[in-house]
Formats: sequence, structure tokens, C-alpha cells
Amino acid sequence: MTTPEQNKTLVLEAFDTLFNQRDYAAAEDLWAEHYIQHSAHIAPGRAGLFDLIRSLPDTLRYEHRLVLAEGDCVMLHGRFTGTGSPAASVAADVVRIENGKLAEHWDVLQDEATRAESVSGLPMFGDRFPPDR
Repeated sequence: MTTPEQNKTLVLEAFDTLFNQRDYAAAEDLWAEHYIQHSAHIAPGRAGLFDLIRSLPDTLRYEHRLVLAEGDCVMLHGRFTGTGSPAASVAADVVRIENGKLAEHWDVLQDEATRAESVSGLPMFGDRFPPDR
């Protein structure tokens, strides 16, 4: 049994390894072989996730602002940039840990709003707005 702190560390390492470093061999050690993917825009399994990342530009970057953990689940509030889309994606990712690996994933994604698009007048991620597109 791992602690919530250990799970947070594992998920942050896994996201950095796959999305930023693109080290697929190391990522295989962090994502379960029978990884369950609930995202509507990612093909099933670990292979579906890895294939998606391989298809994105080398400019892809992930950064997180908030990490919460309870039991075997970790939730990240983060941003994906460099995807080839005009807007960055702000994400809430929930990951379930099993046997020291990422075993299951759910997400909610939204295009990051510019200052002109933000009805609240506040940025969606961090303390600054992205440049207008």
C-alpha cells in the first residue's frame, strides 16, 4: 500500500516522463500494462495513450499547478501546450494507482481562455492569461 504522497510523486514522474521527456521505455515502467483509459479522445489502453503522444509535435509540454491525492487516486490540474492547436488545453486528470503504476485515467479538458474570452476576468491556469490567439 502506498501513501497519497508517494502516489502524487509517482503521477508527477509519470506525466513528466511521457509528456515532457517522451521516454516511452521508462513510461512503460510507470503505466500498467492493462491501463484503462476513460478519456473520450484517447484510444484504449497504454498503447493508445503512447500512440497519441507519438503523434503530437515535439513541442508538447505538460505543467501542473495543483496535485491532490486520496487513497489510490491522484488528481492533477495542469496545462498541455505545444500540441499544434491554437489554444493550450487546461486539464483535470484523475489517475488511479495500482501496484505502483498508473492503472486507470479520467480527464476533463478545456481550451485555455484568453483575457478577452474569460467572463470571470481570471485566468484558468496560474496567474497570467495566455497571449490572444
